[in-house]
Amino acid sequence: MLFEDTYKTIERKSQGLFKDKGSKFIAWAIPCNTDELVKTELELLRKEYYDARHHCYAYILGFDKSAWRTYDDGEPSGTAGKPIHGQLQSHDLTNTLIVVIRYFGGIKLGVRGLINAYKFAAQDAIANNTIVTKIINEIYEVKFDYIDMNDVMRILKEDKLDQISQDFQLRCSLQFSVRKQNADQVVKRFKDLRKVEISYLKTV
Repeated sequence: MLFEDTYKTIERKSQGLFKDKGSKFIAWAIPCNTDELVKTELELLRKEYYDARHHCYAYILGFDKSAWRTYDDGEPSGTAGKPIHGQLQSHDLTNTLIVVIRYFGGIKLGVRGLINAYKFAAQDAIANNTIVTKIINEIYEVKFDYIDMNDVMRILKEDKLDQISQDFQLRCSLQFSVRKQNADQVVKRFKDLRKVEISYLKTV
């Protein structure tokens, strides 16, 4: 099986809504790829919906979905964050935050009622969005003498690499992006040019 070098996320912010026995559940699905961005978005929603009873959420971050969290914000354990997280999983999403804000209607919904409410609110927010598949790319930098310019540029052209930046002097450097599954063969081609230095910078 080939290494997966794509992931699914949402295109933009979107809202969902679910109502039951007077309680209103307002859901927001938000693209987020860092913990800092998650914190910023949560603070903005807490300010906007300052009078709400609960701000429950779940998120998944990272190409490998390695960072995630659920939060019930005072609701019975497992009735809010977990069903929200379940919707992220069932749609195979990452780099996504879903917050569900509850205005209490005066009538308790019970455990099953709460699970359904948070699930359907999150589901509605996702349904009102667009799921997109993104390719995982790696960024590299190559350094070389000006005399080796043609060899370097030939590899860029033949492997259809996206050039990000360049600095052409006596000792030249440029940065390029390559799809993760193609990175090893491209790196080998540059290393075969013995006077060329190549270094990995980051994955995006």
